Amino acid sequence: MAAMAMAASSSFCQPLPAATSGQARKLTLLNRRRPLVLANWGHFADVVRKDVEFIKGGLGKGIRWANDAFRIPQVSKSVDDVLWLRNIEDPQAVNLPTPSRPQPSYPELSGVDLFMADLKALEAYAVYYYSLSKIWTKPLPEVYDPESVAEYFGCRPHIVGLRLLEVFSSFASAAIRIRMSRVQKFPGTSLHEDSDESKSNFGLVLKETLLNLGPTFIKVGQSLSTRPDIIGSEISKALSELHDQIPPFPRTIAMKIIQEELGSPVESFFSYISEDPVAAASFGQVYRGRTLDGISVAVKVQRPNMLHVVVRDVYILRLGLGFLQKIAKRKNDLRLYADELGKGLLGELDYNLEARNATEFMETHSRFPFIHVPKVFRHLSRKRVLTMEWISGDSPTELLTISSGKPSSTYSERQKVDARRRLLDLVNKGVEATLVQLLDTGLLHADPHPGNLRYIPSGQIGFLDFGLLCRMEEKHQVAMLASIVHLVNGEWASLVEALAEMDVVRPGTNMRRVTLDLEYALGEVEFKAGIPDVKFSKVLGKIWSLALKYHFRMPPYYTLMLRSLASFEGLALAADKDFKTFEAAFPYVVQKLLTENSVANRKILHSVILNKKKEFQWQRVVLFLRIGARRKGLQQMLAPHNEAAIELSAVKANNQAAIEYSTVKANSDLELVNLITRLLVSKEGAVLRRLIMTVNGASLIQAMVSKEAKFFRQQLCTIVADIIHQWALKTLGQGSQATGLGTTVRMGILSDKKGRSSSQLTTTGQIDYISFLNDRRMRLLFSKVLKSASTKPILMLKFFWTSFVIFVTASAVACHRIVVSLSEAYLGPISLSPKQYAVTVG
Repeated sequence: MAAMAMAASSSFCQPLPAATSGQARKLTLLNRRRPLVLANWGHFADVVRKDVEFIKGGLGKGIRWANDAFRIPQVSKSVDDVLWLRNIEDPQAVNLPTPSRPQPSYPELSGVDLFMADLKALEAYAVYYYSLSKIWTKPLPEVYDPESVAEYFGCRPHIVGLRLLEVFSSFASAAIRIRMSRVQKFPGTSLHEDSDESKSNFGLVLKETLLNLGPTFIKVGQSLSTRPDIIGSEISKALSELHDQIPPFPRTIAMKIIQEELGSPVESFFSYISEDPVAAASFGQVYRGRTLDGISVAVKVQRPNMLHVVVRDVYILRLGLGFLQKIAKRKNDLRLYADELGKGLLGELDYNLEARNATEFMETHSRFPFIHVPKVFRHLSRKRVLTMEWISGDSPTELLTISSGKPSSTYSERQKVDARRRLLDLVNKGVEATLVQLLDTGLLHADPHPGNLRYIPSGQIGFLDFGLLCRMEEKHQVAMLASIVHLVNGEWASLVEALAEMDVVRPGTNMRRVTLDLEYALGEVEFKAGIPDVKFSKVLGKIWSLALKYHFRMPPYYTLMLRSLASFEGLALAADKDFKTFEAAFPYVVQKLLTENSVANRKILHSVILNKKKEFQWQRVVLFLRIGARRKGLQQMLAPHNEAAIELSAVKANNQAAIEYSTVKANSDLELVNLITRLLVSKEGAVLRRLIMTVNGASLIQAMVSKEAKFFRQQLCTIVADIIHQWALKTLGQGSQATGLGTTVRMGILSDKKGRSSSQLTTTGQIDYISFLNDRRMRLLFSKVLKSASTKPILMLKFFWTSFVIFVTASAVACHRIVVSLSEAYLGPISLSPKQYAVTVG
């Protein structure tokens, strides 16, 4: 090699020929003219990266070999036990009062008396230190108590100090990484793009930092990920990955925990448990298993040593909030927030409590068929192990990934469309499930992020993870219902009053200023068909800005509702940019107001659609009824309860390819009349009947004879014609072939341009109007309205004239139908003409 090097160097030292030197001079001139080109640093970076990956792989293999050879995990656990002083803990230790330090006293003593006094002092000190040592034997409480926790960690300041050092170093390292990423700026990058890139990088670094700090910080990050209005969309998107990217712990440890909790080997309870967890959460991970009976189950196993880790972090947070309170000189105790967090997190660590919560949630919502809660196997569940029914379904994240796939993705267009349909159906039912929990049952799922939801093939929405439930008082439910109605109607003063009743607005707050600021913030919202045409997330941001300004108190249920609806809207907007949360949510509110006969609901309804003179505000009345006419739950509630109708409804539900999530569409007035008629005679129509009894009857008569009610008068004319037609067929058809024509009268036998009758254009069912007129409640309502309007003779004269015109027109239409029916019955068999007749009703 040395010889080759010398030869090469000697060859370079020889003079070049003349031609060669001339070419060299030309090359030198060209090089002077060309710009200086630096080395290919990208190739150098690739080489360095590959070397780093090789070194990491080697270090990883070395670490795994050292763990197995030197039993480092066992040694680490032993050292950890010594640091935590677990070796001297006594689970049966009783609570002893903290002894007071003995105070020295030196009276005028001498000789033996002084010696005896010294012995007594030594005895007092010995008893003090002995009692003090007993405090170290007291284990960490399994139920959160701030005083007991402070006493426990007061004896272990080194644990707190080491954790504080770890947290500080982690966040300091994250800050340095973020700062270093901003040092180098690339030319040609706009300021806006650089800002978005910085936020995205900040979110990724924050996510990695929280992952490294453990379960408690991961839980905090998951909560922050649902608040894009506070931390921004880029950071929220990065933190949302904390739901799916939590590293699992080894399977051997999980199986050991199952055996310890159940008291027997795993094989004696389960015939199969998956090798890898199907999901890893901050506090535990889930395996798919099968019982000895062949039932597919989900086995949730808690991470080891969770109690000490969680309580330690909560204690550190409590210390930090106490320090912040002294610096900021706040009157309210900020440490209470840490105490609430500690109670909630320790409640999630007890899977027996989660099993009871799941059972209660299932029993409470069993009457809502679109909500599915997995069954709990209590004999296979303990404090750190929970066994539940396995739910086969798609997560919202999977559906979103498929539906928003790029054209070059592996999914077909049909798969994308089907995933989009299922995602919108899940969002629609998720919004209704949130309103059901909020306004009906009062029992809320406390962690409604997409990772805890599944879309089941049967069309149900499945809920998972019941570590925490939130319970509402009935008065708060009523106030929440009122706030939604007032928000949609733009009644800002009434909305502030409803917020005050929910204990959101603090006592002593200037209500007038809050109303003005709320009107200024939301007054620019445009309304479409009476519904705010705005994203819920925007309204949420406005409310949160006011909450920070006026120091609102946000109850847990209020925060959960906002988080849940905002999360569902985010999923829906990814599949359909025209989705409106208010349009999906408001029909349920309307159904509740129109059908639930309670004093509080009637008060809300009356305040919305009646003015101070007890007259209808017709725009709002029509809006409510139009929304109700498209509400599937209300239509099913008023549908005939027979097996054929139920079977037909089930077939239509199964064959429906596209789910209609927007309920405020162009409804026909025919459906509106049908809804009013059926609702008045049903048991659910008590609210509407009470409303008519309350309203000023003269306003109803005035509305009936107005120009705007022309279509309704036409419908009334058709109904009267149907009644006369039915009566005539019953009278003339006895003992004749007319009896086979059928006597059930359907509302609105009109024809469109294609020859379809109105009964074919609507699926709202059939109504017997003779029974409707014979109903005693309808007669009472009609007489009450006439009595209220009798004091206005001119109005009554208009009413009687309108009624006379309707009756004459209906009689003419009925006679026409009777002639046609009798012709079909008697002349049809011998007629040579076709048996089809085109009849147009004027």
